[in-house]
Amino acid sequence: MRVFITGASGWIGSAVVPELIGAGHQVVGLARSDASAEALAAAGAEVRRGSLDDLDVLREAAAGADGVVHLAFKHDIAFSGDFQGATDADRKAIDAFGDALAGSGKPFVIASGLLGLAPGRVATEEDGQSADPDAPAGGPGGRQDNARATIALAARNVRSSVVRLPPTVHGDGDQGFMAALIATARAKGVSGYVGDGSQRWPAAHREDAAQLFRLALEQAPAGTTLHAAAEEGVVLRSVAETIGRHLGIPTASVAPEDAAAHFTWLGGMVSLDSPASSALTRERFGWKPAGPGLVEDLDQGHYFGAPGA
Repeated sequence: MRVFITGASGWIGSAVVPELIGAGHQVVGLARSDASAEALAAAGAEVRRGSLDDLDVLREAAAGADGVVHLAFKHDIAFSGDFQGATDADRKAIDAFGDALAGSGKPFVIASGLLGLAPGRVATEEDGQSADPDAPAGGPGGRQDNARATIALAARNVRSSVVRLPPTVHGDGDQGFMAALIATARAKGVSGYVGDGSQRWPAAHREDAAQLFRLALEQAPAGTTLHAAAEEGVVLRSVAETIGRHLGIPTASVAPEDAAAHFTWLGGMVSLDSPASSALTRERFGWKPAGPGLVEDLDQGHYFGAPGA
């Protein structure tokens, strides 16, 4: 299968590319910089220059492919405060892909998220499922809305599917939420957790998440949602204690009303109890995550190199 991938040189994409090539697929990756293009070429992928805003490029690349995996998201502007701008750009890309793939029956897989999908209980693949892009869904808006729009493409004969990722997809080289929590702990001199620290987050190793994107591309029926939750709910107090142990600093509770001040942009996220199941995903697609769990991965030490290293 000739597969076009956005975000191919990113944290998840750089694991998906070798996963697909290893399974015999031909990969074409979108690259907006020389560094990304060089990384993709070195990985054995064909390079297509452009950005998420180049909608004509996206349509043309999708039309010439046997399937599309959409992983790119403008995290830079989302983290700077313009989350709506990032989700709007994501929706335009999804609509462009939908137009290019309509009537083809080709697979179209996107990444979405699990955090906040069903606060306080274990979310399943059936939560937020609807072929109606205007139907209400759990979790924060924007990306969940875009996921519903992707599912709705099944009605246009696109074999669309959504892989919901945990808030932390961990591994050596991760610069996401775990790295941010470690940086906060270093800066504050204490490894904090909110309230009693009983909040739970699903988690998955990067290699396991990459495998699930391949399975979705190859197998998922139109309108399918998959959960990349290798662990249903890692207790955040355990994460904080592991970080504190490695940094040699105390672990302490942060009052819920002080979470935003202590954790800054992560405050609302680490306050959420948001476990998620992947039982249906494992049953339907034979997904068998084999990577280390989050605490085990933290204990391997690669998250705790010298700051800036």
